[in-house]
Amino acid sequence: MDAVLLVFVGLLMGLALFVIWQRNWSFLAQQPEDYEGTGQDFDIRTHLNGPIECEGVIYGPTGRVTSRFVADFDVTWDGNVGTMTEHFRYDSGATQAREWQLTIGNDGKIRAEAADLVGTGEGWQRGSGVKLNYRIKLPEDSGGHVLDTTDWMYLVGNGAIVNRSQFRKFGIKVAELVATMRPKQVSPTQ
Repeated sequence: MDAVLLVFVGLLMGLALFVIWQRNWSFLAQQPEDYEGTGQDFDIRTHLNGPIECEGVIYGPTGRVTSRFVADFDVTWDGNVGTMTEHFRYDSGATQAREWQLTIGNDGKIRAEAADLVGTGEGWQRGSGVKLNYRIKLPEDSGGHVLDTTDWMYLVGNGAIVNRSQFRKFGIKVAELVATMRPKQVSPTQ
């Protein structure tokens, strides 16, 4: 009986330490305020505007790359309201089109809507970072699961954006995306 109690207490302590680590020192612990005064201010109306090139990888639950993609985005703004259309091409040959509606408040708060979101996403831009939280419903051919998403974008010195997103089901990370975005170079003949 004492051994069972010791195991139980040990499991509880381990779980408590894991929760404390997650809330204080992990990817999820980042806050928009962490990026105030850390470089060029990231205003998505300026830096996510016009034609954009994107490339990235998606990692599965084991940490191995499960998919690679390239994408073309086009973002237009009317004051604080933006529309971002995305066209993805995956290494499997699959394609995907998405459209976001983004609204920026005067306080830097972001509201995000898209057809595959469950409810409305919410985020903040501060300093060189932008954070979005939302629930996304995967396509049926990908299981149709609803995943909790934490999406961070970081503006780097040359104007490129590095994006890192984690997708969770029941609090457990099931996928991660890392991508870069930069203004698309349009040749004069196009």
